[in-house]
Amino acid sequence: MPVAKISPSMLSCDFAFLAAEAKRMEKNGAEWLHLDVMDGHFVPNLTWGAPIIQAIRPHTEAYFAGGQMYTFHIEATEQPLALIKQIHEAGMQAGVAIKPKTSIDKVLSEVAENCDMILVMTVEPGFGGQSFMAECLPKVEALRRKYPNLDIEVDGGLSLETIDASADAGANVIVAGTGIFKAEKPDEVIATFKEKVNEAQKKFA
Repeated sequence: MPVAKISPSMLSCDFAFLAAEAKRMEKNGAEWLHLDVMDGHFVPNLTWGAPIIQAIRPHTEAYFAGGQMYTFHIEATEQPLALIKQIHEAGMQAGVAIKPKTSIDKVLSEVAENCDMILVMTVEPGFGGQSFMAECLPKVEALRRKYPNLDIEVDGGLSLETIDASADAGANVIVAGTGIFKAEKPDEVIATFKEKVNEAQKKFA
């Protein structure tokens, strides 16, 4: 049964204190950190690239969803299987993301069977602070029922108000930005997310 993995999105941290913010999230119970690499092509925004990720790496033992796992958008390539193979050969795990309007048919069968995680976007990629799109959750549930042991991630608008629906649909990897970084007690938010996800996963076992 997949376990809960709570991955605070570094897009919502104080950029002037990246190392300290990474340590703060780890101290508050996060085993993963989510690092959105945006280069102005797939989305118009710019965030950070390999040098910034490399600079943060020595300051935390958290798993980097962005460094140890390379997640690409299925819409950005015509050869997803070749890209998954390339990522694995580079020594990383491979994740595949789908936008809200993309059908899960794009990632079923060979893609899902060869990658390490499927990310179902619950907002349009490119900008933080968007509202959660609950209409994406049937994709999460369909994936979970077909692939009970696969890591399935949701990203976008996750908070204490939306975690129940996400967990019940079968997501076990939870990305949250403002919902964690701006919380008065991030440790309690992370602990609540974990508890709800782990409890919900039992029904899929």
